Amino acid sequence: MSVEALVTFACFGGDCTLGIAGCGPLGPAAEAVEAVRGTLLGWHRQFSRFVPDSELSRINADPRSTVPASPLMVELAQAVATAGKRSGGLVDATLGDAIEAAGYATHFDGTGIPLRRALAIAPPRHPARRHRDRRWELVHADPVALTITRPPGLRLDGGGLAKGLFADVIARDLGGYQSFVVNLSGDLRLGGSSGARRRVDIESPFDGAVLHAYSLTEGAVATSGIGRRSWLGPYGVPAHHLLDPSSGRPAYTGLVQVTALAPTGLEAEWRSKAALLAGPHAAHARLPHGGLLVFDDERSELIAPRAPQRPRVLVSVGPGGRLELSAAPLR
Repeated sequence: MSVEALVTFACFGGDCTLGIAGCGPLGPAAEAVEAVRGTLLGWHRQFSRFVPDSELSRINADPRSTVPASPLMVELAQAVATAGKRSGGLVDATLGDAIEAAGYATHFDGTGIPLRRALAIAPPRHPARRHRDRRWELVHADPVALTITRPPGLRLDGGGLAKGLFADVIARDLGGYQSFVVNLSGDLRLGGSSGARRRVDIESPFDGAVLHAYSLTEGAVATSGIGRRSWLGPYGVPAHHLLDPSSGRPAYTGLVQVTALAPTGLEAEWRSKAALLAGPHAAHARLPHGGLLVFDDERSELIAPRAPQRPRVLVSVGPGGRLELSAAPLR
């Protein structure tokens, strides 16, 4: 395999890394890396809620029910609705006002409080629940008309969903290269025609120790957690960016970090968040492709992928002694 072009840069509130080998639609690997880096930096500004004139900020402030949007913004709105539905409302990207009220109104500057300290003074643990109004159901995207319809005043916060989506969009352009990795500050897509394996380390949010190393050729990995962004919110109460939709307040569920594997970055992203918000007893069901749980007592647990189920074939005797086959539904 040819030499890989590699670059790391600040974007999406953290460090992003691109690695590409070979030649493809964007040119040789070195040119492709720079092209993708420029695209991601542009998207960072276009979809940031911290930039007053970003597309996301303008749509959130628009008093109309239906607003025009770029194709990628429409995809993000579709992702908001999909993630809300498939997570049972736990991954709710309509909490823009609540996240600002919790103290996350500007770029996080990294001057938060240590995770162990935050957990020592955090509220009692309990699973998160969906918001009673199911506001993600009110977001409708039209990819033909390029419009988004939602109640005026409902503010979207793409957050991690945007990173998962962006990783998938970039992967579409890089599939013809020998190998590629797109790591958007915790949301990772990898693949390529060579089938080369990569080591993906999952670090502890407490001390940075490697908890598990995956060996992967393709697919997606997303890690969501409260270790990097914890701060003291109003009245000295610890806070972070993963909210309980039912209350609008930071969720303390007994899990502090979840890694999810999935075929796409968007699915890995919403599954990791849904598992963390669901709490220790319900997280396993949210990770059918496998993953890793980190508990607030610093234990970790590796979740193996579930074996694919095959439909059971029922055999019965019909009229005239004829055998009839039918597939029983999976439960």
